[in-house]
Amino acid sequence: MDEELRRELLSRLAEDQRVRQLVSLPQGQHMTRLRDEVTAEWQRVDEDNTRWLGDLLATQGWPGQTLVGEDGARATWLLAQHADRDPGLQRAFLDALRGAVAQGKASAAHLAYLEDRMRVHAGQPQLYGTQFTVTGAEFGPFPIEDPQRLDVRRAEAGLEPFAAYEARMRAES
Repeated sequence: MDEELRRELLSRLAEDQRVRQLVSLPQGQHMTRLRDEVTAEWQRVDEDNTRWLGDLLATQGWPGQTLVGEDGARATWLLAQHADRDPGLQRAFLDALRGAVAQGKASAAHLAYLEDRMRVHAGQPQLYGTQFTVTGAEFGPFPIEDPQRLDVRRAEAGLEPFAAYEARMRAES
């Protein structure tokens, strides 16, 4: 295991999560300025992590579970999930993750989430029902391709049945 790389991934994930938690700060004075500052920091963190992960991918390939452990592999996937501002590089991450899953070095569930995220951003229906949105006042999943086979695809990816996931998402929203 590459402990140094694992620590770097976990450090980057901690920063990724820290900046995302800032949007949950209590409402108060100067929220517009704070929101602008948080948005700028969020963007900076994502861009830095995306660039760094792209360099890592180019030099070492996808850091799988055997190289960086389960938590390092989860961190890698989340950094790839948050690479939305660079769709080309995020596509490279998806392709690399797909290869790592085929070799048994990464999670099929992680692949499902990244696949859905990229499909939603491309205006395509998602395959696994992992991505939710608010439309008007309604919270629900983005459109899903072939919903009759959704739970089959979810099971193949190691995901819980959609009804259980949807209930959890609604409870957390």
